Amino acid sequence: MMLIKNAKVFTKEYNFRKLNIRMREGMIEAVGEELTPLPGEDVLDASGLTAIPGLVDIHFHGAAGYDVCDATPEALKTIADYEASQGVTVLCPATMTLAEETLTAVMKNAKAFKEGPDGAPLAGLHLEGPFLAAEKAGAQDPAYLRAPDAEMLHRLQEASGGLIRIADIAPELPGAMDFIDACKDEVCISLAHTAADYETASEAFTRGARHVTHLYNAMPGLTHRAPGPIAAAADHGAEAEIIADGIHIHGSMVRLAFRIFGADKVILISDSMEATGLPDGEYSLGGQKVVKSGKKAVLKDREDVIAGSVTNLFECMKTAVLEMKIPLSDAVRAATENPARAIGMEAEYGSIAPGKRSGVLLLNEDMELVKVLR
Repeated sequence: MMLIKNAKVFTKEYNFRKLNIRMREGMIEAVGEELTPLPGEDVLDASGLTAIPGLVDIHFHGAAGYDVCDATPEALKTIADYEASQGVTVLCPATMTLAEETLTAVMKNAKAFKEGPDGAPLAGLHLEGPFLAAEKAGAQDPAYLRAPDAEMLHRLQEASGGLIRIADIAPELPGAMDFIDACKDEVCISLAHTAADYETASEAFTRGARHVTHLYNAMPGLTHRAPGPIAAAADHGAEAEIIADGIHIHGSMVRLAFRIFGADKVILISDSMEATGLPDGEYSLGGQKVVKSGKKAVLKDREDVIAGSVTNLFECMKTAVLEMKIPLSDAVRAATENPARAIGMEAEYGSIAPGKRSGVLLLNEDMELVKVLR
């Protein structure tokens, strides 16, 4: 049991107030101005520090030398431990475009996973492939692309024990609308790696899609006569993922996304791959060779193709605030409550409130991570 005193706490009203937080056995028990230490309770004086909820990353592939698609207990444990150390206290990693047999192994490995004492819990999975468009494949392996297949999703969902929370599709592919009809009540349908025009994307949202994977990336741009899926998503009130690593998207476009979608709909993601947290060099993503140099990773044989990020979600949030001038309250919301809601886990995670298992991050004035309390 611990009492965190005098922190500037991010509240459910999306502002910051000087409050005390009581945590007991990993759960936030109480939040208030008048909380006083109980007998035997540890007390942490957080004067001068800001307290925000633990972050929720709903789209990343790996870190610390491992990928979720390695489909081994060691990979998931190492990733979960690394993410927790960086303030990401809830995980919903993404798969790559692979053969169904390989994806089934990934699902079974995730189903069996139990986080260790130093790791973050696995709250779900994000199925990024294989229902994507070849012309917008990016770093996805085109050899395994296929049309949306509801029966395949159901097979993978069964193998995962119900862990798939988000499923990506290119809505212009044959069978995409039928896929949405069949699966929209089971998972969050997201538009991704698509060449769809405005009308096709709009139909997808009307049918039940409600999410956009890494907005701007692997889709047509926003133009005045061909607004494409970006404008369709905004018109239909969809959620929009953003990779704010300073590499994938110019800061002006990140600010634009917050303005047109609203602070309640933007979701910060890392899209990180196995090189995250490691030195420059050659790595792998979805079976393809990747070269990391500084903050950028590209396919080895196609240097014009960015292959995920090498930045964790906390650093993305920090970049959004310090370099892209996103208000801290909006950035925190986009890295905590919004992603938790997108995967249906907002009752447990995403805010500092009684009954939540979000954990608490303590930051200093320079947005450096001082302590992770899980």
